Amino acid sequence: QVYTSSEIQRVGRVAFELARKRQNRVCSAEKANVMESGKLWRQEITKLHEAEYNDVELTHMYADNCAMQLLKYPHQFDVLVTDNLFGDILSDEAAMLTGSLGMLPSASLGAVDPSTGKQHAMYEPVHGSAPDIAGQGKANPLATILSFAMALRYSFGRGDLADLVEEGVQNVLGRGIRTGDIMSEGCKVVSTTEMGDALIEALQQHKKAA
Repeated sequence: QVYTSSEIQRVGRVAFELARKRQNRVCSAEKANVMESGKLWRQEITKLHEAEYNDVELTHMYADNCAMQLLKYPHQFDVLVTDNLFGDILSDEAAMLTGSLGMLPSASLGAVDPSTGKQHAMYEPVHGSAPDIAGQGKANPLATILSFAMALRYSFGRGDLADLVEEGVQNVLGRGIRTGDIMSEGCKVVSTTEMGDALIEALQQHKKAA
């Protein structure tokens, strides 16, 4: 929990830049009421917002209340920015809102290089490699596919293609197609390959309709 002003500002800039590509809202979570690091975090995020990102809506929330609000009304959040400690806890909690880690994409974004405007980034599913089910056709490929959608949106500036991929995933899930980790009553369980094929079919149908 050792933070410097420059590091908080670096993380904050990533959050505000992401918000500009989404719904333009950032919620900053910390414990400024009891932790010195939380006080510094709130101070620096507020200062950065006022100086560079006053076009983005900023709210503050104590991390324990944020944990409750994620379960109570998750749609109130757009971009949630927090430190490493609370981020580790809140991200795992948010993961289970989807029902499975197999649904969760992630992006590790570096700071934008001011000289080139470019940004180092790595996109991957939240989950690990799951060697216990390797070769069995049980893995949910959607987190990997949605990670690719994030790359399209945040690294390549192709939000239109990212929307297409995400809508395809929603289409497949809406038809009740499930891998075992997200299986529920009344749905059809499929293999890893079959889930990928179903998504390709959904995208082809969208292309024909367009």
